[in-house]
Amino acid sequence: MVFRKPPDGGWGWVIVVVSFFTQFLCYGSPLAVGVLYLEWLDAFGEGKGKTAWVGSLANGIGLLASPVCSICVSSFGARPVAIFSGFMVAGGLMMSSFAPNIYFLYISYGIVVGLGCGLLYTATVTITCHYFDKRRGLALGLISTGSSVGLFIYAALQRELIDLYGLDGCLLIVGALSLNILACGSLMRPLESSDSPPPEKTCVDKVPDQYFVYHEKEKTVEENISILEKGYVDEKCANNMPDYKQDSILNKNVLSSINVNEKDTYKKKVVEQTNFCKQLAKRKWQLYLNYWEETAVLFKNKVFSALFVAILLFDIGGFPPSLLMEDVARSANINEDDYHMPLISIIGIMTAVGKLTLGILADFKWVNTLYLYVTTLLMTGLALFAIPFAKSYLTLAVLSGILGFLTGNWSIFPYVTTKTVGIEKLTHAYGILMFFAGLGNSLGPPIVGWFYDWTQEYDTAFYFSGFCVLLGGFLLLLAALPCWNACTNQSSKLPPNTYSYKVASSA
Repeated sequence: MVFRKPPDGGWGWVIVVVSFFTQFLCYGSPLAVGVLYLEWLDAFGEGKGKTAWVGSLANGIGLLASPVCSICVSSFGARPVAIFSGFMVAGGLMMSSFAPNIYFLYISYGIVVGLGCGLLYTATVTITCHYFDKRRGLALGLISTGSSVGLFIYAALQRELIDLYGLDGCLLIVGALSLNILACGSLMRPLESSDSPPPEKTCVDKVPDQYFVYHEKEKTVEENISILEKGYVDEKCANNMPDYKQDSILNKNVLSSINVNEKDTYKKKVVEQTNFCKQLAKRKWQLYLNYWEETAVLFKNKVFSALFVAILLFDIGGFPPSLLMEDVARSANINEDDYHMPLISIIGIMTAVGKLTLGILADFKWVNTLYLYVTTLLMTGLALFAIPFAKSYLTLAVLSGILGFLTGNWSIFPYVTTKTVGIEKLTHAYGILMFFAGLGNSLGPPIVGWFYDWTQEYDTAFYFSGFCVLLGGFLLLLAALPCWNACTNQSSKLPPNTYSYKVASSA
């Protein structure tokens, strides 16, 4: 696929709008799963750690499968993947309404919905990066606010639907709403080159001439298949006959319809196809080796290596509040009459504000996006340390707002990744990083839940979460310091579209 220069506008704004609503519809329920989490605790009577697996899988499995999601988007395009994933999300939510136990929810809500969300996230981010360059930070910030607005609205919506129709009715209605993803996906038009590229060579054309023993006129794929099928049928018929009949029939055919030249031509064609299949297999194997070689090259980049550690630790520690904050308030014996707004809704709306604000800041030349991201990590760690000291709704609401705003750093994470490895390697690198993010999302809430089951309080759990996030932030900061990149003049040797981080950003 050949892409023209990103237009930074035009149909790109339609892409931003549909990507916003795609993330709104697919991530609304999984991110607001804290409301459902309380209902599942009461319905199935399982422990907090065991029940937390449902929400953590829904938010982590799609990220764990990011390398697969990236391959799907690269192979089939954003539009087909988005439409297919819309069916997955809607079907998984509707199936969850019939869950007889918590293990069924692991599959229907955790894996099916989570995988659908992962495919949709990769599709929306990838196609947005193709349409925007100079305004990429703003565009990514806008589309990523869709999930945050979805968290804000779905937290209150699901609570209201549960009061009116019960847990099962809520999941059915939310699943039906998710079918609107199909309409959004249909508008994700790929950005192809306006100039007609040279016609793509067939697989046969790509095989070098030296691999063919006989240099005849090259055949199309359909002709090659016909030749192989003909040879296979003739050989099969011959093998099913006794030897004396085979010899008799062969002699008759040779004398009557096949001369020596035709037999030689057939043998040449068989040899051609044998060599063709061998070279095709070698080519596929070489592509597989190239993938792992490119992965090894990525990890030689110190900033990229630190990014995958930081995102893993950040999601282990930073994700649990959005899932467990409502239960934290209930465990602190806060009166429900003091609730002016669900804490999850506060996290959601402030995450939207944070994503938009940080996305805009990332577009300024004087802002170093890497250090901006590190700052959000360090502040998130400090906020997590403060949660055990919050004993009222007001303090929990303030901390929820701070954590929500800082969690908005998701909007600049693709931006940092793109500037680190280049747009050409974005899909590959982003898939790897999202795998580790999914691992953190999957492990974080169960770990916090297990800490509660063990100690009967959340204090130790959030001290652990804060330590994880701070550790990841410091490691990323150290990796970006100039003392680890002694030869800063080597930045000129980097491939195009890569970014060399410095202590002082150029004005």
